[in-house]
Amino acid sequence: MFDIRGRWKGALLPLAAVLALSACGSRTGENESTSGAVADTSGDTVKVGLLNSLSGTMAISEVTVRDSIKLAVEEINASGGVLGKKLEPISEDGASDWPTFAEKAEKLIREDKVAAVFGCWTSASRKAVKPVFEENKALLFYPVQYEGLEQSPYIFYTGATTNQQIVPGLDYLKSQGKTSVYLVGSDYVFPRTANKIIKAYAAANGMTVLGEDYAPLGSTEFGTIVNKVKASKASAVFNTLNGDSNVAFFKEYKSAGLTAASMPVVSVSIAEEEVKSIGTQYLDGQLTAWNYYQTTPGAANDKFVKAYKAKYGQDKPTSDPMEAAYVSVYLWKAMVEKAGSFDVAAVKSASDGVTFEAPEGLVTVDGATQHIYKTARIGKVGGDGLITEVWNSGEPVKPDPYLKGYPWATGLS
Repeated sequence: MFDIRGRWKGALLPLAAVLALSACGSRTGENESTSGAVADTSGDTVKVGLLNSLSGTMAISEVTVRDSIKLAVEEINASGGVLGKKLEPISEDGASDWPTFAEKAEKLIREDKVAAVFGCWTSASRKAVKPVFEENKALLFYPVQYEGLEQSPYIFYTGATTNQQIVPGLDYLKSQGKTSVYLVGSDYVFPRTANKIIKAYAAANGMTVLGEDYAPLGSTEFGTIVNKVKASKASAVFNTLNGDSNVAFFKEYKSAGLTAASMPVVSVSIAEEEVKSIGTQYLDGQLTAWNYYQTTPGAANDKFVKAYKAKYGQDKPTSDPMEAAYVSVYLWKAMVEKAGSFDVAAVKSASDGVTFEAPEGLVTVDGATQHIYKTARIGKVGGDGLITEVWNSGEPVKPDPYLKGYPWATGLS
């Protein structure tokens, strides 16, 4: 298992236990020749797993991701399902606890015999379940931006990788004449790896990193960190805090007299849902780096926003992770239909070049990395709680999870 920083805390299951688990239940459906756990496709329905934190510090972000996955499942079922079979969603609570995520993933794969799992948010949760999916040869669709430097044959990454979010965020700060930055993050794998990348970028681009601080995930004590940020007189802050820690951080930020005008913050884990929870009075004018906003123009997004609000409430905003999760279900459907099979190996082989007219714009699966071509966007939080785009990349950016196209990133992986 992994602790909050993503470090391994225990051993994998003993071989005998793994073999015992693999003997549980019969393998049914067309996948019998595939080694590993097998989905039950013998009936009129096929189960899919939803694995999200519905409690704990990450629930502020993950409940709505679960809701958007459910919306996609309902829409697909209403249009006839996948290969003539309706989807049956099985939802599990990772409870903001990484060992729990691993246990629930095993349960969904082994006991429920799902065809695919959609979920996780933090990189620590993803790192915890990664060996489970790889050992069982089962599919996870991971919908959240992350730090890159990873590729798994059994994970499709439908959120942004580093060159589609963090690097564009830094490029934007540079274009605005920001020459120094202070790094604030939660104390686990994503912020620490992201900040390692940011420091390499800064060294190659004439930008000075004036400080780097971390707080435990879920922390509400930011007085000392904010005082250090203020004293640094940095041009900007790059924020990799996750979950409800952002509430305490931005309240302390405003209390210290810091504003978007005096020292802007670029956040990579605050979307519309978090803006509502934190309070627009604390975020007005601050910056975010994502690939989708509720305000992103286009007919596909108009349809998505309308459907989401009709189901969950007119006061409920949509956000990038919600959209990426929603899209992931449709991408999986397209892969299955292209393969003509729910078999994991067949779905993986069919994935390259699969496209979808998503709310964020056209997305395409890069089969080589199992990441997605995505348009990079920088947005500014408004007083109405919505985020308005102030810059975009003009076209979808090819995923480069190991930053091979950036000389300054040599040696990071």
